[in-house]
Amino acid sequence: MGTVHALAARDCVTLDDAIAAYLATLAGRESAGTRRVYAGPLRALAAGFGAGTDVAAIGELELAGWFTARWGPKAPSTWNVALDALRSASSYWQDQGWITSDPAIRLRRRRRAPDRSRALCRANVEALLTRPDISLRERTLWRLLYETAARSAEVLALDAGDLDLPNRRAKVRRKGGAIDVIVWQTGTARLLPRLIRGRKAGPLFLTDRRARVELPPGDIDPASGRARLSYRQAAQLFSQATGGATLHQLRHSALTHDAEDGASTPMLLAKSGHTSVASLSRYARPSAESLARWQASRDPARRR
Repeated sequence: MGTVHALAARDCVTLDDAIAAYLATLAGRESAGTRRVYAGPLRALAAGFGAGTDVAAIGELELAGWFTARWGPKAPSTWNVALDALRSASSYWQDQGWITSDPAIRLRRRRRAPDRSRALCRANVEALLTRPDISLRERTLWRLLYETAARSAEVLALDAGDLDLPNRRAKVRRKGGAIDVIVWQTGTARLLPRLIRGRKAGPLFLTDRRARVELPPGDIDPASGRARLSYRQAAQLFSQATGGATLHQLRHSALTHDAEDGASTPMLLAKSGHTSVASLSRYARPSAESLARWQASRDPARRR
């Protein structure tokens, strides 16, 4: 984990210094995704108010006006992520004594309209995972995501040494930092040995070329010098191959299909890594494909 340099409580702590100090608390590998996501809104804050501004001088009304103008036109999910970043940083700044109250107190999270069409149908998933024009790396990643229903960030953070190939499982760090186990099936079990080719260390999923920028040693394969595949690149490749689908839809589809097949709530919670039934509920809704099968089975005209 990176070193956090404490700033003394004083009359003026600049916004730039306050943001840097907060992001330093997210320097660990388990927080890399959060740091990447939160850095954008916080840098926008520094650009909007001035990097040299006293962090304690930002008022509630002023911040609410800027935030609404900056993030108001965005989707609710984008608004919420930016607000989460701001509130998390503000909480840290209060702990340090640099501010006395939450400047984002006037802002509220937005509710997202439910999207009930996120699950891909089983036939489309199988066709995608068996396409001959897809590289071994992508085919392995996508099948692993579907068979385990793990989050993309959890799987992309895996190292070759994390795999328990004989037992078809690996330890992952879930959202929030909890250590958990994911388990895969035969399709992934057949692909993983071909992907790692005996590698015992380094990132499981690698870029095609050697890293061109300096990266943490844990994100570099010691033998080839290639870097860990980033979420951005993985998401872009999947979107291009599917005409706009997202990696998250593999997770959504897996949990929806398992629910349709009768998986119990405890089993779905264990597989997904969710800690509450409420979080799981949007995945357990039967798909349009399942609804069509049910309707067909009950169609009076079909039974004549």
